Amino acid sequence: MTQPELFASPPFDILTFEQQAQRRGYRAIAGIDEAGRGPLAGPVVAAAVILPEGLRLAEVDDSKKLTPETRERLFDLVMEQASAVGIGIVGPEVIDRINILQATRQAMLEAVTQLSPIPDFLLIDGISTIEAPIPQKTVKKGDSLSLSIAAASIIAKVTRDRLMCELDLHYPGYGFSAHKGYGCASHLEAIRQLGPCIVHRLTFGGVREHVPCPSS
Repeated sequence: MTQPELFASPPFDILTFEQQAQRRGYRAIAGIDEAGRGPLAGPVVAAAVILPEGLRLAEVDDSKKLTPETRERLFDLVMEQASAVGIGIVGPEVIDRINILQATRQAMLEAVTQLSPIPDFLLIDGISTIEAPIPQKTVKKGDSLSLSIAAASIIAKVTRDRLMCELDLHYPGYGFSAHKGYGCASHLEAIRQLGPCIVHRLTFGGVREHVPCPSS
């Protein structure tokens, strides 16, 4: 259930969206974001974060603007300060089966279902809602405009980066720990040389061209 009419375009403040929801009576407001829609390998990861009312975390911002070292430090800070954190992970086999948009929405829903307390309002980065019976609003560039979404972006990004480093140990030669599965030149060359492995997204360009044809 969406309620976009509740929100006008706000003057910029990192807590504007949260405060608008609070004025409408919502108290457990979860920010939601994802990491890993674009890579050629690995899962898509979503996080949902409920922060205590009025909490300000000075350095928390869109995870893409932060150095890896800062993200790691802020990951620990968010985990310590948040009222609740949920993480959803959807693997490449599901991404190939239902497409990346639907897989991302599934990961977001999984993250929300892990939250305790149960949220009564969702702020979602981007333009796609999720199939949850909770009032929700999408926010374009929400990871720069909402503290809750920014916190979720950090949790999702750090979680996914750690997973890709683990996958590098199991599937060496692709450089997952360096590029995290994105389609850089070295990764594309590794796919050409080695062929795709089990954690590659076989329907994505750059990978599908190298999937062996089934024998007749």
